[in-house]
Amino acid sequence: MKITILCVGKIKEKYFTDAVAEYIKRISRYHKLEIVEVPDEKTPDGAGEALNAQIMAREGERILAKIKEGSYIAALAIEGKQLSSEQLAEKLETLALGGSSHVTFVIGGSLGLAEEVKKRADFLLSFSEMTFPHQLMRVVLLEQIYRCCKISAHEPYHK
Repeated sequence: MKITILCVGKIKEKYFTDAVAEYIKRISRYHKLEIVEVPDEKTPDGAGEALNAQIMAREGERILAKIKEGSYIAALAIEGKQLSSEQLAEKLETLALGGSSHVTFVIGGSLGLAEEVKKRADFLLSFSEMTFPHQLMRVVLLEQIYRCCKISAHEPYHK
């Protein structure tokens, strides 16, 4: 299976880039993995609701332009469905067995995802009702994908 992480913005902190690199290395034993970044929009301090909506729409257009035809889209959204690690592993296995050879996980920018992206998604996935920085969320998502790989391969992984 090919897995794409489609995300807004670049990771700037070394500790995040190191963690991302480590999980990419680990996951590559199981799946082909790529990370696709689209530019983020600068959000001025004190931006109003209308400007925030415009920013999310521009980022959303960039995301939608990068989605590959035929890929199963799982967008990370606070209102999505929360799954255990085992349930996520089972979902990925079911997709693979059902003929989905490409899964794209979408992580929005600091303001979240545009409604158009959520509507395009096949599945909305939530990690929590809490809000996380999108850079940290990339690391958390990669860790969970790696955990899914280990679960599916019936290999031990720390709890």
